[in-house]
Amino acid sequence: MTATNRQMRRIGLTALAATLAVPYSAGGFSPVQAEDGAGGNLDDVILLENVPEASAEVDADGLTLNALNVYGDGYFTAAADDGLTWESSNTNVAEVEDDGTVTATGQPGRTFISVTDGEHEDRIAIDARPDNSGGNQGGGPPDTELTVSEESGERYDMVGHALENLTVEEKVGQMLMPDYRNWDGENVTEMLPEIEAQIEDYHLGGVILFAENTQSTEQTAALMHEYQEAAEKFGLLTSIDQEGGIVTRLNEGTDFPGNMALGAADDTELTYQVGEAIGNELHSLGLNMNFAPVVDVNNNADNPVIGVRSFGEQPSLVGEHGAAYTAGLQSTGVSATAKHFPGHGDTDVDSHLGLPEVPHDIDRLREVELAPFQQAIDEGIDVIMTAHVTFPEIDDTTVISEETGEEIALPATLSEEALTGLMREELGYDGVVVTDALNMQAISDHFDPVDAVVRAVEAGTDIALMPEDLPGAAEALYDAVEQGDISESRIDASAERILSLKIRRGIIKEEDPAPVEEKIANAEDVIESDEHQALERSVADQATTVVKNDDALPLDADANEEIAVVGGSYSSTLADAVREHAPDAEHIDAGSADEISDSEWTTIEEADRVIVGTTTFNAGQRAETAPQMALVRDLADATDGDVIGIGIRNPYDVSGYDDAVDAYVAQYSFQSVSFTAAADTLFGVNEPSGTLPVTIPDADGNPLYDFGHGLQYD
Repeated sequence: MTATNRQMRRIGLTALAATLAVPYSAGGFSPVQAEDGAGGNLDDVILLENVPEASAEVDADGLTLNALNVYGDGYFTAAADDGLTWESSNTNVAEVEDDGTVTATGQPGRTFISVTDGEHEDRIAIDARPDNSGGNQGGGPPDTELTVSEESGERYDMVGHALENLTVEEKVGQMLMPDYRNWDGENVTEMLPEIEAQIEDYHLGGVILFAENTQSTEQTAALMHEYQEAAEKFGLLTSIDQEGGIVTRLNEGTDFPGNMALGAADDTELTYQVGEAIGNELHSLGLNMNFAPVVDVNNNADNPVIGVRSFGEQPSLVGEHGAAYTAGLQSTGVSATAKHFPGHGDTDVDSHLGLPEVPHDIDRLREVELAPFQQAIDEGIDVIMTAHVTFPEIDDTTVISEETGEEIALPATLSEEALTGLMREELGYDGVVVTDALNMQAISDHFDPVDAVVRAVEAGTDIALMPEDLPGAAEALYDAVEQGDISESRIDASAERILSLKIRRGIIKEEDPAPVEEKIANAEDVIESDEHQALERSVADQATTVVKNDDALPLDADANEEIAVVGGSYSSTLADAVREHAPDAEHIDAGSADEISDSEWTTIEEADRVIVGTTTFNAGQRAETAPQMALVRDLADATDGDVIGIGIRNPYDVSGYDDAVDAYVAQYSFQSVSFTAAADTLFGVNEPSGTLPVTIPDADGNPLYDFGHGLQYD
């Protein structure tokens, strides 16, 4: 079917549905009464808080209610305050303002808060009862506790209403989440007509942002405002990978040290606060979905892609901190995403570059890899992201690789056994499933990009993330439904989960959005706030781990010692941090011995202390013969002073030079606060309290330093 014919069919189906549809009149309110500016039929005005997927946020002072306009073609919007009338039936209990803000008087009783546009009316009951939980120590009347009693019935089934009235194309659109990093070779930092057209033409349900899209707080907040204005019928899921640590996308935002640092600090309240802070920053910008936390169990030191993105190697540690991060994040209204299901921790291949395999049987997977996902499910995670990893003990299906023509195992992202059988039926997950990026080589090297999207949907995914061919993917899904290869009920199931999530998180298209200037001002107050900066420093301080210390630490800033700071990547930042304590410390920028001049070797030879920073991300870089590892050994041979190693990223670095250093400190990230914390620890300003969240193996794979190991100075 050609694109022109397809468009005509869409127009025809929409017109036919409008002609034949029975007016939406459940609950006794009037049928079609008015039209909105886009020509949709306004059927009703209801309170969002009466919709089953939503919930009222109540405190002792009151709450804010929100009105929805419900339209006959399946969608609903946040109604503008203009034209609405709010009323409280009992102002002795609570009063209501013109914007739906309800304020309790402190008197017990019941009131009904109602809203009307003159044609339609809805209400909700609010009860105020004495709250005696505090013991009434002041002697006066007790505070009142507010509870909300929602209305019920078909009238409030917004998701069901949508599914009955939307076209297949509109439902499929909710399942597609492209990236617009670049357009015609330029970074996308503002809305373009071409992108706006795609959002409308394909009825897109969401987008993902990257660093290329986030130049500044002001620009990012404005772009998010423009995306929501471009949304067709429903609010957009606006997502980002803001894990913290080595995976951050905001160019302005608090740079938390990352999951492994949180695992080293091992304080779940601290982890909750980090999730909450990241959520507050994202929410202030207009971002409502974070592809975090990583709940992969990193029990493979050779893993090149997870590593410090994991909380650690113990399933219980990962599960507890993943749950804390999720609770903090979702408390702000931002959806959390547990990734990468069923587990990407025990691999030694980066799925961005190849197709990894996890060969373990199902009992081992349940005990280790799946345990944090089960905890995330049990505690209410909004979204789970799939892994482009093969699990032959879960699904032994094989397919022919597009690139090599060879038989390969089916990755979990495309496996019905993994996504439907294991995740949904066995683990009991009923939330949204999103694929990992479909342009990663683990998929793109072996599958046609359009076929990959269809396979993912057939397997049970709800959102296809970053399809390489958006038009082709959309058309293929339309055709699959038309030809009966995918049932419309299967599409409905995903659309239902996505729309339910949007209602639950308040992601609803607004008829009268706040001015962009107001959104920008709010974001600028939240991003990198003093409170978040202090939390960032606290994480770095508590995470820093002294792994080895042969009486070399702490250093004495008043000892007037000659100190040389050596290293390649990030060593200048390390040197700056050291100079806060020892201003005369020399910096030698060298990632290998060959890069050091004769005069610099003289400085090293004469130094009382040599501090060397190493930065690795895979096993090859930690081999004893690798340049950085060989450098540390050469430094030890060249000086009679103490040599102190700093693992800038991976704590595993010491395995390549343990016998060459007198002390070793792991800082887990290259954020500036982590260098400050490491330097403060070297000089005894920060008392080390971090412990290893992973086991560090030696060259033969035997434990060199155990999980939970960490030294203190006291």
